[in-house]
This record gives sequence, C-alpha cells and structure tokens, in this order.
Amino acid sequence: MAGGRDSRHQTEENKSTVNRLQARLLLGLVAAACARSARVEPAAPAPLPEPAEAAPVGDLARPAAQPAEPHGPPPLSGLTVREKAAQLVMPWIGGEYWASDNDAMEEALRLATEEGVGGFVVGVGTSPYDLAAKFNALQRASRLPLLIAADLESGPSMRIRGGTAFPGNMALGATARELDAYEVGRVIALEGRAVGIHLVFAPVVDVNNNPLNPIINTRSFGEDPRRVGELAAAFVRGLAEHGMLSTAKHFPGHGDSETDSHLALPVIAAGRARLDSVELVPFRAAIAAGVDAVMSAHVAVPAFTGGSAAPATLSATVLDTLLRTGLGFRGLVVTDALNMGAIVARYGPAQAALLALRAGADVLLMPTDAGAAIAAIVAAVERGEVQQARLDSSVARLFAAKARAGLFRRRGVDVGAIAAAVGTREHAALARDITQRSLVLVRDGPALVPLPAGRRRRALVVAYADEGSTGAGTTLASALRAGVDTVSLFRLWPASGAASYDSVRAAARRPDVGAIVFLPASRPTAWRPNAVVIPDSLAALIEQLSAAGAPVIVASAGSPYILRQIPRAPSYLVAWAANEHAERAVAQALLGRAAIDGRLPVSLPPTHPIGTGLTRPAPAAPVAPAP
Repeated sequence: MAGGRDSRHQTEENKSTVNRLQARLLLGLVAAACARSARVEPAAPAPLPEPAEAAPVGDLARPAAQPAEPHGPPPLSGLTVREKAAQLVMPWIGGEYWASDNDAMEEALRLATEEGVGGFVVGVGTSPYDLAAKFNALQRASRLPLLIAADLESGPSMRIRGGTAFPGNMALGATARELDAYEVGRVIALEGRAVGIHLVFAPVVDVNNNPLNPIINTRSFGEDPRRVGELAAAFVRGLAEHGMLSTAKHFPGHGDSETDSHLALPVIAAGRARLDSVELVPFRAAIAAGVDAVMSAHVAVPAFTGGSAAPATLSATVLDTLLRTGLGFRGLVVTDALNMGAIVARYGPAQAALLALRAGADVLLMPTDAGAAIAAIVAAVERGEVQQARLDSSVARLFAAKARAGLFRRRGVDVGAIAAAVGTREHAALARDITQRSLVLVRDGPALVPLPAGRRRRALVVAYADEGSTGAGTTLASALRAGVDTVSLFRLWPASGAASYDSVRAAARRPDVGAIVFLPASRPTAWRPNAVVIPDSLAALIEQLSAAGAPVIVASAGSPYILRQIPRAPSYLVAWAANEHAERAVAQALLGRAAIDGRLPVSLPPTHPIGTGLTRPAPAAPVAPAP
C-alpha cells in the first residue's frame, strides 16, 4: 500500500512535524499494547485528558458560574426511577443559532430541566460560538451535566461552520497511514471539545464490502477488515488522547447491505463464519484500542439471531450475548437514531426505546417522543418487566462516560478560547496534506494526468452537485487558471435539463479544448439512497464524449463506485470529498504540482482490485542557483 509523498520534497519544517507526529503515534501504540488488555470498570472511570485550551480572549462570553459539582457522579440511590430513565434518553437538537426565547431553545431547556434527559445530539451547526453558547446555557439549566454528542465522522466541519474539513474515512484508507487517522481524531477532539462536544459518533468501522451500499460507502475506511481495524484503532487513540469520547459504529456491521436503514430494514444474509472473520474484526480492534461506545445498527442479521428478522438494535443476542459477552465490551451501547425508518416502520416510540433497553442499550438516541420513551421505561420497571438493577447498570455506564469526559469537574466552555482551537492554520494544513495524498489515479489511458503542455490552452470544468452546493467547481476552476490559459466552468444539478447538457456538449466540440474535467459530487446521504450515484443523463454525457475520443478526465468528488456507470471514462481520479481542499488537490494533480500515489482501499469490479493506483511523481525540487 502506498504511503505519503517522498520526503525529499518536504521542507525541513514538515520533516520535523512528521517526526513529532510519528513519535506521538508510536507512544500511543506502545501504551495501547501495554495498557489496553483490561477495560476500566464503569464504577471507576479513568478520566480523559483535559482538552487543550488556549488563553482566553478577554472576558467575552465566559461560561457563567456552573452548579457546584461533586468530584464524581451522584449515588444512584439518590435518583428516582424516572430520573434514571431520563438519563438514558438523548434527543436531537439543531445546531443553528437560537435566541434565548426561541421555541426550539425553550423546548431543549424543557427537555433538560423538566424531563431531565442525559444529553443531546446536535445537528448541522452554524458558528462555533453559537454552538458553545447554546451548550453552555443548557448545561447551566440542567441539574446533572449533559453529555453532548455529534456526528463528526469526516471532521469538525460536519457540524461546526468554520471547523476543519477532512476528506473522510475512505480517503484515510487511500493514504494507508495510521498516523493520518490518529491526527484526524486529534483535531476532531480539540475542535469538538472547544465548543462543548464530549462524544463523537465516530469512527465508522463498517467494512464496505458491497459496492451497492447506499449509506456507508466512503464513510468506511475500506473493504479490508484488518486495515479498517488498524485505522479505526488509531482514530480512537487520537480522540481519546485529546479528551474526546469515541464510538465505533454500526454494530455488528452495516457494510454488506444495499438498503439505507434510514428508510427500511436491511438484511445481512452472510453466515456467522463470514461475519466473524470480516464484520467483527474492526470492532474487536476498536474495543482493544479503548473505544468508549459502540453504536448498534438497524440491520437484521439472521446468522446471529437464529433466523429472526429483528433489528440488531433490539436484539439481546446481538447487544448482550455477542457484544458484551462475546467481545467483552464494557462501555456504552448507543442505539442508532430511533426515528429511522428501519425502526419506526414497525415499532412505536415507546416500544422501540423499551425494547432497545431490554436488548442491552444504554443510550436511547433520538426517540421520536422523548417523554413517551421515558414513561415507557418507568412503567416497565414498575411492572417488573425491567429490573431496577438493569436500569442502574446503564445509568452507571453513562455516568462513567460523563466522568471520563470531566463533566463532574467542569461543564461549560470558554467561548473566548474557541478562535485559537477551531479551524486553525495548523489543522487546515493537515487537512490539505491528507487530502492531497489521498488522491487515487485509477486509470489514465490517454496520459492526460498531469495535463501535457499541449492541452493547457483551454479546459472545461463540469461540476455536478446538489442544489445546496452552490460553489461546486469554483475552487477547481480558479486553481486550474494558474496553469491553463482559459478555463470555463459549467454547473449541473439534479434538476438540470437537456439545455444544460447541450451547452456542455457544444463547448466540448471546440477544437482547442485540451481537457474536459468532470467533477461529480456523489456521497452517502441519509434518506437519499440515490445520492451515491450520478444521474443517468450525466453518465450518458460522459460516456458519449469518451466514446468520441474527447479528452475526458473524471475526478470523483465522492464515491469511487460511480466508475460502474461510466466504464468508458479514459482517465479516472478519485478525490473522495466535495470541498475546497479536494478541488484544490485535484487542480494540483492535474497541473503536475503534486504527487499522486494513493491506492484504492476498495475494489472496483471488474478490472480494478483493491490497491489499484497509478503513481505520478511530484515535481522536482527547484535547484538553487550557483553562487
């Protein structure tokens, strides 16, 4: 597998940085080997390192005085059954700005105070200052500290505007460096903790061994179970060593499916031996690395459940017998969102929450009705259907996680310190470097990459993205102008009609066009199973131009599997993500200003096995003039 760029092309400063990072990872690996053999019992959690804090900037928006906290969680005997049940419920809140008298803010405050929920999972956010202020307000209002969670799989930018944007797990599989996975975890931890997030629902450790998977796809590190496990373990260590709780998901594996569990229940038909040797391998590695939580999958796995079609989230055989007893996991078991179609299509909000708790779940994520879920648990305990000891064990594990995050020592964050932690120059440079090294040149029959000198008079950039990505292709076109005389940008959307496609065809017929660069953004998106493919009209256009011998270069800004739709594409580059870093990296590769040496972490049947990747050298370092 390919590594990074040749060190001859690094500056001395970069060499020093890499050496420091390698030393940090080595220490983490040694520590893991020596100290991870036994998990800490929930009753005596080992605290995570305090997140690094920059010097406060003035007194603006410092956290208000918090309720006095004991040195540890309260005794369970001091809580009512209802208070315990509420601690296990984690509703969703939006990440946008809310005024103090906003209806949504008032509802969140009600959930924290009247219902007494144990925490929140936050959606896509705006300013990191808005997020931090919201979390501080909720923490002040709540009697017990709140555990704040977020999906930051591909970096802080997923939820924090201005946060660092990484290219995603499959890109890390393409660089094949554990150090990269560790560093992504480190940055997520530093930026997430700076705004008040304590638990990330990452890494995704699903093995993406089904090219038709509509929801995992590039969220996975790849299809080699051993390599997925190694990268996941490094990711977990990067998070843990910088103060963030981690989650391995989606147990017992969501990679070999062709159904989006947001819409319906996927069925994993593989036998037990295959599941044990493929799907469970990365979970074992993450557990050995000390992962704090495991998220269940809304998938049916008949091989583990005796032929039952029950979702893994609601199966005691999967969560208790397999995960806790079989794999020895002692941390938090978190359900995937209980408002997803695989659950709500068959179970009511109260029933789903209760069944998940009985199956072995500790955190009930996003039930459609938090109050109904709490009431159902209380009623089940009062009826004797759920033993109080079972409820206590989940609350104890939750309190242990909160203690590890330092929440019984300090709840709020210093808003004045955010600017020194979120989206910093160092983090952005790391993201650019990983993105550049993750590029994979799958094929280049006409030798178009990098663009020969004779093909630099005129280039067309044809970007395809959803309507929300208004800037798609802008960075690529702008960066190409540094080495191409004329660059024309065309944007296509899902609603683009025949006239838009005809405009591209007409421009492509010009005799002076040296390159037609297609930049399709196709990525797994909840509730939209077709988001991982490109429209038939776009595929037909690429195929038509390719068959006619046009100088077509496809740079996939997302799923590598779209090659199945465009088998005639003569040059195919995978950039993994639709962001400015990825577009800039593609431009650098096309202009021959950066090396290409990434390798596919998945296979693209029928002709491109795992490990495929053409190499293009970096430009020679300029020779200093003689004195």
